[in-house]
Amino acid sequence: MTRHWTTHRHGLRHLLAVALLTIPSAAIADPDTYLEAMRGRALVTAGDCVACHTAPGGAPFAGGLALQTPFGAIMTPNLTPDNATGIGSWSADDFARAMHEGKRPNGTRLYPAFPYPSYTKVTRADADAIFAYLRSLAPVSNVVNRNTLPFPFNIRTSMLAWNAMFFTPGEFKPDPAKSETYNRGAYLVEGLGHCGVCHTPMNALGANKADHAFEGGRIDNWTAPNITNDAQLGLGKWSVDDVVQYLKNGQARGVIASGPMKDVVENSTSKMPDDDLKAMAVYLKERGAAGGATPSPVAATDGRMKVGEAIFVDTCAACHVRSGEGIPRVFPKLAGATIAVQDDPASLIHVVITGGQAAATATHPTAPTMPSFGYRLSDEQIAAVVTYVRNSWGNAASPVTAGEVKAVRGKVTGAAD
Repeated sequence: MTRHWTTHRHGLRHLLAVALLTIPSAAIADPDTYLEAMRGRALVTAGDCVACHTAPGGAPFAGGLALQTPFGAIMTPNLTPDNATGIGSWSADDFARAMHEGKRPNGTRLYPAFPYPSYTKVTRADADAIFAYLRSLAPVSNVVNRNTLPFPFNIRTSMLAWNAMFFTPGEFKPDPAKSETYNRGAYLVEGLGHCGVCHTPMNALGANKADHAFEGGRIDNWTAPNITNDAQLGLGKWSVDDVVQYLKNGQARGVIASGPMKDVVENSTSKMPDDDLKAMAVYLKERGAAGGATPSPVAATDGRMKVGEAIFVDTCAACHVRSGEGIPRVFPKLAGATIAVQDDPASLIHVVITGGQAAATATHPTAPTMPSFGYRLSDEQIAAVVTYVRNSWGNAASPVTAGEVKAVRGKVTGAAD
């Protein structure tokens, strides 16, 4: 296959009008620079770079967001072209080295919280276009403390051993036996989109488990579900169009994006060309299925189920309805929902404790909100109602304990109960 893996031309035309309003006049003055920056803007959108590199209340791309890792918080860097605090002094080669090798201009190692194990697959041409767009932004002075990890994780030379074990550099290579659409999707999912960073479980050293790719993981105390083609836990019952609608609107098959995925839809996938979304869906559907064995459901006569049912009827049924079918485009469906039967119940626990809001997109500008119930439900009560949801209406998943709820509550609220 000879096709160059860059953003589709029609996608660039789609973004032209908006890009004119966002790229400074200095970049527009040179047509070649403008076109490269515009193409880079589309790639930055596909990579959802703004989500991690924008602090709450801060300027876009100016960094300062604390990424929570198992080893401590890492502050994201300033990507604006400020010479003192951003990447204004970087060259295109410096930027490509960071993307492809995980190295700063001075040669020190980056941590994989910056997903260079995925970005290494991005072509040099696309990396240059991304750099051109970032260079076109207005410089923002924002000093970010880049050394927040505790000892011994703050020793960056330790990344030499980590890279030797878990990092394989190299640009994406299309599979000649697969379609152009499949390969485009693979490039976006495996590279720029870095979907596996959240949707693949990690080992004790913070590396994705390659033999369990896309089988689900945990991010910021939310469950990133299985997105293989597994019929029980993943996308096996979803069509390509279902996946496209979810990525575009944050809603499909009664499922509504929440937590970190809400931000991905709002900042990234809802703004991508439909053909790219279809390519991602085709790749996820065709790459295969993987998941654990389906457990037997907890019996309806179990005491936890009876308590959970009473809480559900009193607290949840008004929106999700007694049958768990929800209200289309308003309240999510729980019956048959893949998020309800994941091995890790963190998302269900999290949203019951803190509430949540669905993604707001151009096609769904008004997003439904779930209130918090953590203030009035105990750990035991939340465990019971989540167990009930995970084992009703054809769902089947392991029961949830009060200890699991307490652990999530402590992390998302800072309190044990």
